[in-house]
Amino acid sequence: LHILLLTDLRYLKSSALHIWLLGYEFSDTIMVFTSNQIHFLCGKKIATLLEVDKGDDGNGQMDAVLRAIRDGKESQVVGHIAREAPEGKLLEKWAARLKNAEFQFVDITAGLSDLFAAKDGTEIINVKKAAYLASSVMKNVVVPKLEKAIDEERDVTHSLLMRLTEKAILDPTKAGVKLKPECVDICYPPIFQSGGKFDLKPSAVSNDDLLAYDPGSIIICGVGARYNSYCSNIARTYLVDATNLQSKAYEVLLKAHEAAINAMRPGRKLSSVYQAALSVVEKEAPELVDKLTKSAGTGIGLEFRESGLNINARNDKVLRPQMAFNVSLGFQNMECESKKKTFSLFLADTVIVKEEDPEILTGKCSKLVTDVSYDKEEKPRKKARRTSGPESYFINKTSLRSPNNNEVVSKDELGMRKQHQAELARRKNEETVRRLAGDGSSGSTAKTSADSVAYKNVDDVPQPRDFMMMIQVDQKKEAVLLPIYGGIVPFHVSTIRRVSNQQDSIRIIFSVPGTTLKNQGAIYLKEVSFRSKDSKRSSEVVQAIKTLRRQVKARESERMERGTLVNQEKLQLAGNKFRPLRLSGLWIRPQFSGRKRVPGALEAHANGFRYSTTRPNERVDVLFAKIKHAFLQPAEKEMLTILHFHLHNHIMVGNKKTKDVQFCVEVMDAVRSLGGGGRRSSSSSAYEYDPDEIHEEQRERDRKNKINVDFNHFATRVSALEFEQPLRELGFSGVTDKARVFIVPTSSCLVMLTEAPFLVVSLSEVEIVNLERVVFGNTSFDMAIVFKDFKKDVLKINAIDTTSLEGIKKWLDAIDIKYYESKANLMWRTILKRITDDPQGFIDDGGWEFLNLERSDSEPEESDQGYEPPDAEDESESEDEDSESESEDQEEEEEDY
Repeated sequence: LHILLLTDLRYLKSSALHIWLLGYEFSDTIMVFTSNQIHFLCGKKIATLLEVDKGDDGNGQMDAVLRAIRDGKESQVVGHIAREAPEGKLLEKWAARLKNAEFQFVDITAGLSDLFAAKDGTEIINVKKAAYLASSVMKNVVVPKLEKAIDEERDVTHSLLMRLTEKAILDPTKAGVKLKPECVDICYPPIFQSGGKFDLKPSAVSNDDLLAYDPGSIIICGVGARYNSYCSNIARTYLVDATNLQSKAYEVLLKAHEAAINAMRPGRKLSSVYQAALSVVEKEAPELVDKLTKSAGTGIGLEFRESGLNINARNDKVLRPQMAFNVSLGFQNMECESKKKTFSLFLADTVIVKEEDPEILTGKCSKLVTDVSYDKEEKPRKKARRTSGPESYFINKTSLRSPNNNEVVSKDELGMRKQHQAELARRKNEETVRRLAGDGSSGSTAKTSADSVAYKNVDDVPQPRDFMMMIQVDQKKEAVLLPIYGGIVPFHVSTIRRVSNQQDSIRIIFSVPGTTLKNQGAIYLKEVSFRSKDSKRSSEVVQAIKTLRRQVKARESERMERGTLVNQEKLQLAGNKFRPLRLSGLWIRPQFSGRKRVPGALEAHANGFRYSTTRPNERVDVLFAKIKHAFLQPAEKEMLTILHFHLHNHIMVGNKKTKDVQFCVEVMDAVRSLGGGGRRSSSSSAYEYDPDEIHEEQRERDRKNKINVDFNHFATRVSALEFEQPLRELGFSGVTDKARVFIVPTSSCLVMLTEAPFLVVSLSEVEIVNLERVVFGNTSFDMAIVFKDFKKDVLKINAIDTTSLEGIKKWLDAIDIKYYESKANLMWRTILKRITDDPQGFIDDGGWEFLNLERSDSEPEESDQGYEPPDAEDESESEDEDSESESEDQEEEEEDY
């Protein structure tokens, strides 16, 4: 094998072998493998590294190597990499010697490809880090620069975007990634294409043309990053004011790409992966089959394209666990409706083959239609990218609480929404069918508590004091010793359900198990009473038992709470590396136990936050990896400015288990706020222009603004997290627990953060929403949120003002959530139990369509079981609108995909 000197960006099998075998690439080096030896022939400097210092011209060593090849071999067969020609004097001389030696040469490229295909643990980590860098650069660098250019209509060239992106890869901190710069590199110069000139090969270059973002423009971006020489790749297509053809083609491409990824299972052939993508295109858009790329990607690792692992219709190599692939698919040279220019679409992700589902390493950067579409022109139904800023309103900044929300909706808008909801219903039923079909039995995994043991044997039981039979409380062993039939019988305090004393007697009631006994021959004591002449002694005994029982119960409760926690890594403190960001004077919710609260400080360290007070035992660590959603809620109409973290798993705050941790500051005096604002709120005009009062209000406004700015500055500088802000214009009032609260959407959640218990609903986990008690004349209605996990209880938000109904429908439709309406509250626990018990029946009955009040009346009673049936009123109000503007809505229907 000869290693070539790389003067440009190339991927060579010989280089990959050196890195894979030695962890370093040696150029101008000969390496020969025999059955029991490896021979290296190289220059003096490289020989020093290999601890073999040779100083002559290499002829003697070549003779020795040739003899080693011939020794003991009847047939001299030499394996080599046929496609890589030798470069350098030493290698050229070696090639000539081999040729004159009359060996039989065999190409071993395919064998090396198989050797590199399945990665070990270290290699997988390198690929994951490379993929994380690539997707972070795409999300945190490329997308913001594209958005800025489009929003501000700037003249930016493809080559400039390429250079800025390459700098971000080589300096990972620019993308908010903490990787060593010396370990990273580019796989290829980042690719930016638009304006009708597209090349879907990795060898494509970013030209000096300006970025095109006029209506109907397509922008293709590709980013490839390496970590410790291991490659990754991500490519995304962004659509600006997409036409019907472009929207539909992208939707089909997205489905085909996902089908290819889902088909990557161990034991399957690579050809079946391509066939899965092809089948989607043949079914959804057969006219686009000839536009589909002939390959769905290649293997990836030390080489950007691992030979022999091309995902096409002819490759029958079998997938194995731990293989890594660049799954790339596109439509090329498609003509626009105007036929004035062509366009292409392209998607690529780095994927690891697993025993179960494949793992998408570059999924951090979304490729959903709603996240890659930009609408510069005003349209009846405006799509918007999901961002965390308050400007990203989903429904044209319409307030759900506005009194105009109950105005008549135009027929065009209603028709578009109905068509979009019908498409969502179809998608949702398909998704639910796939999920239910893949679910196994959900047997109970509840843990049973172990039996409590106070004493392991009789010898450990204390003897009666002074030979007197008395009730004793053993605090150390957590046992109560009772005198029964002349002996001392111990009972663990956890077996006592109740204890009381009445005048001259003590009564103890025990917890007795049910009819199914663990030990069928056991005798259980249900109740025992003792008489005592000393009432003071009786009271002391009862009080001691109650105190011990309370302590044990509290300890066991906390132990069970902690038993469900997920272990987390330790917080990496900033130390001397950098000064941690800090917010002081914060309160934490839930608060620590204790009567008097003490404010504390929140610090941002290397991998998480630490909140601490002046008390040594009051400290909470929240790691970035544990945070599922982060929210910043500035004080506007509330008294609090809030940082709220919704976690993946529970943590302990003091002795309380919680998934929601909140840090807040009061921006004004609570007494003044509750009192109506101060003296100026009085009906008396004597205080209307009180200078002191005006000064006080101005001081409070300044304090509120300063706190909001400090919190915003803190959240902005924590690059590891993306903080979402509530969109107040979309908020509505409702009852989630006991009190009426103000509920607001964010870019990815529905939240209520001002009062406990907090509400955080991840919109990605929502199956459907049912709007209940929607009847003409009602002043309020209810919202039932059904989660994709049917084991979770349905969330009910009650008593929402009817004036918010139309705005909520718009919002749900804009974020692609299917909603239904009913005239009565449904019995969701029964409905979900019926679905999980008989998923096939649910599928056969049309899925969620039993909630659709606009179905044909030919099925009036099919879905009555499990919930209260709605009134049999004629619901034909909106049915008459279906056929009025069908031809006019045809173009808008595909835009809503």
